[in-house]
Amino acid sequence: QVQLVESGGGLVQAGGSLRLSCAASGRTFSRYGMGWFRQAPGKEREFVATINWSGGSTDYADSVKGRFTISRDNAKNTVNLQMNSLKPEDTAVYYCAATKYNGVSYAHTEFDYWGQGTQVTVSS
Repeated sequence: QVQLVESGGGLVQAGGSLRLSCAASGRTFSRYGMGWFRQAPGKEREFVATINWSGGSTDYADSVKGRFTISRDNAKNTVNLQMNSLKPEDTAVYYCAATKYNGVSYAHTEFDYWGQGTQVTVSS
């Protein structure tokens, strides 16, 4: 069982930056692949970024590639999402998720545990 708690969301102007963090409980955090998803009002939840168990493999949605960076610290049981050059279309609730598969994963159905979400609002 893994419990996930996101933090770091907020209101930022277009072009600004935010850093989201996800703190995980449990001693087996390093066994899990991790991901970030987002959901805007009236839209389906969409994949943002994924990272494997060691942090050696990452991937991103095309819409955020080159602007967002996912990282993890297994010693601290945390996964982070650095978001730069933010756009109004990045506005959404951002969710951290863990999958028992320790590689990179893309579909929300592949993830077993979810955080409660943190709101990111980008003003134009």
